[in-house]
Amino acid sequence: MNFSWTKEQLAYKDKVIKFAQANFDKSYIKEDHESTFSKENWEKCANFGLQGLATPAIYGGSNDEVDILTATLAMEGLGYGCRDNGLPFALNAQMWTVQYPIAQFGTEAQKKKFLPKMTTGKWVGCHALTEPNAGSDVYNMETTATKVEGGYILNGTKRYITFAPIADVVLVFVKTNPKLGKWGMSAFIVEKGMKGFTAGPNRPKLGLRTVPFGDLMFDDCFVPNENLLGPEGAGWAITNYSLEHDRCTILASQLGAMEYQLEKTVEFVKNREQFGKPVGQFQAVSNRVANMKLRLETSRLLLYKVAWLKSKGESTMMESALLKLQLSESFIESSLDTVRNHGGHGYLTENEIDRNLRDAVGGVIYAGTSDIQRNIISKLLGL
Repeated sequence: MNFSWTKEQLAYKDKVIKFAQANFDKSYIKEDHESTFSKENWEKCANFGLQGLATPAIYGGSNDEVDILTATLAMEGLGYGCRDNGLPFALNAQMWTVQYPIAQFGTEAQKKKFLPKMTTGKWVGCHALTEPNAGSDVYNMETTATKVEGGYILNGTKRYITFAPIADVVLVFVKTNPKLGKWGMSAFIVEKGMKGFTAGPNRPKLGLRTVPFGDLMFDDCFVPNENLLGPEGAGWAITNYSLEHDRCTILASQLGAMEYQLEKTVEFVKNREQFGKPVGQFQAVSNRVANMKLRLETSRLLLYKVAWLKSKGESTMMESALLKLQLSESFIESSLDTVRNHGGHGYLTENEIDRNLRDAVGGVIYAGTSDIQRNIISKLLGL
């Protein structure tokens, strides 16, 4: 097991950090308060080549083949250098649950049509799985696709979908044969403007407010045969495959944010004095800092292990579940410790320390809740 990085990979991470610091190292209080998404920042990332990390070069990507190790390191760097947690989250959501599945399972025509537009930032793509009555219980989904001449008719509603209000293309998962359970689930590429397809407004939320979030409705929406991704019944395999990659890179951004968070906390407690000495010399404060460091490094080891295994083409169901659980829970705990170590300064919104805590909460819900990760782990252990 080799977790070392090449000079080229480390140099690219440093390049991403500098790019992020030059463009996204600013206050996001206004954007956070108003739930504003910046298409300009999205396009800056595309011009730099970030969206291209999930697409082969032949379709406009950054490398001949998708390199999950380099992408993981790059997203870690972006999380470290960018003060808006929503932007890395949004990038990863499109890259690994929309672009990557199309790159891996799409037809040549689908790849040529959809990948260049998402890679260049012209289009925004979203992944639609969750429904009003099917969140963690995804097999209970009610959205259906009925076969008709020339294509399928989709009916149903998707809820809590990242990028739903503004998406140009949607990778939606529906039941084509409800009797087959998860093997009766199929994936379709739905395009903005298709008759019967509508998107709801942006829904305000606790954190990650710079990313639009909402519902998608399908009312006798006709989707042609050429927009079926993979064969009928392959939907569950496709989404499960992509989510293993998504958990790796989307959590890499959180890891970068945790590292920046720790550095700023150490700096603050060294300089903030009470009772005649820096507060970092009080055991209660220093112990919280030590715990933050421990969470950071244990999360890093799990992250790098999953990235390494995925780079070898191996299944990582157990490892991805452990990573998702450990890193998402750690980000919440470390964010709370950061607020405590900063005291009143950390509690005020104007200092933007509280936002990491609010943003971190989403991590224990999206891409599989912490409860579901524990269920996966225990089941794989034979329980």
